[in-house]
Amino acid sequence: MTDEKRNNLNSNDSRKKESAPPLIRSTRKERGRQNKPVEETPPKKQFWVQIRILPIWLRVILVLLLLAGAAYLGALVGYSSIGDGDSSDVFKKETWIHIMDIINGKES
Repeated sequence: MTDEKRNNLNSNDSRKKESAPPLIRSTRKERGRQNKPVEETPPKKQFWVQIRILPIWLRVILVLLLLAGAAYLGALVGYSSIGDGDSSDVFKKETWIHIMDIINGKES
């Protein structure tokens, strides 16, 4: 760059600075007051209504039923396929008495 161009750029910058309006300092509260409209209307109240497809009590019952069904199927699959027993024997009282005896150490 030549010296003339540099001087031209510097003089243009100084002109811009001279023509800029002076900065006015204000607090946040004052700026907030300036931006507010003259008449304020109260905001409308909006009510949020959530409509549930299934009520909570029905959800609890469904979860309990699904839990019982999973336990039923787990016992059935575990006793018949993993334990090599008959699937109809899994819910007989004698089977569970025998299992509890083994757990408690009465039978080996």
